[in-house]
Amino acid sequence: MNKFFSKKLSIVLFIFIPIIFLWHPNWLSFLGVQPYWPLFWLLPWSMINGSMKGLIFGLFLGLILDSLTLNSNFTQIPGLILCGVWFGRIKIHSNFLVGHFRYGLICSLGSFLCGTLYFLQILFKNFSDSTFLLFIPSIQIILAEVFLTGFFAPLICSQLLKIFQSQKEKSTIINFVK
Repeated sequence: MNKFFSKKLSIVLFIFIPIIFLWHPNWLSFLGVQPYWPLFWLLPWSMINGSMKGLIFGLFLGLILDSLTLNSNFTQIPGLILCGVWFGRIKIHSNFLVGHFRYGLICSLGSFLCGTLYFLQILFKNFSDSTFLLFIPSIQIILAEVFLTGFFAPLICSQLLKIFQSQKEKSTIINFVK
């Protein structure tokens, strides 16, 4: 049982994304907004496994999160796919401090991209001149989400990157003793 969890730890952590998304812990919110949880897993996983797998798991994350939301008119898939491809092109930095703070900046930009794409979907569907001012608070929500995602990303992404790297190294070692 312990071997299963050590080999499949990234998939087990992948399952926790919808759980955290639904749990929505209030003590981690700012202005009633949560960080964009999928990016914390997608960034280190895509950095290790590449753009193509980042695209595939960005699609899976988007499908799972869209199936959990009540409003089915809008989707998170385009932003997560773009972030998965972009994160897969980013190389792991050897300097600990630079890499550590870089996760915050990259996740902030990814959160801004995902939030903006989601906002544009809402804006295009409900666009009319008389209701345009009703969408201004959405910009505040996007900026609060960007701030929180960038704030928590160095801590969470660096730990997940260590876990995923050790898991990848263990899976590539060939055992000649048997």
